[in-house]
Amino acid sequence: MSLDTEIFRVRTGAEPAVVDIGYRLATFLQGRGDGLLSVFVPHSTAGLAIMEVGAGSDRDLLQYLREGMSHDRYRWEHRHGARGHGADHIIPAFISPSLVIPVRGGALTLGTWQSVVLVDTNVGNPVRDVRLSFMAA
Repeated sequence: MSLDTEIFRVRTGAEPAVVDIGYRLATFLQGRGDGLLSVFVPHSTAGLAIMEVGAGSDRDLLQYLREGMSHDRYRWEHRHGARGHGADHIIPAFISPSLVIPVRGGALTLGTWQSVVLVDTNVGNPVRDVRLSFMAA
């Protein structure tokens, strides 16, 4: 069994963000054959998703999270950090911090409109690590 790993950083900025990281995954997979790609963010306030971006779905997701997870300081038991930071800490319960994606011929086997995105609502931590691990078939 062969396992190749790489870690890269993503700067998400001062606002909640959905960041397309597909190009980084494609670069990592160049020259590889068939197998599985594991993608993991080792953070308690960020997650990964496979979704369409560029047609507004990324903004829709952030709007949904804003409406569903109010950043009212007093709503959450977890209260350190920025106002309503407790909401950020439940993100990984709904948007997983890891994905495993089949790879064929060195390319992700995603649908036509699917992209891999990093979802980050924690404006207090604008830099995220992403760990890629490829296991060849």
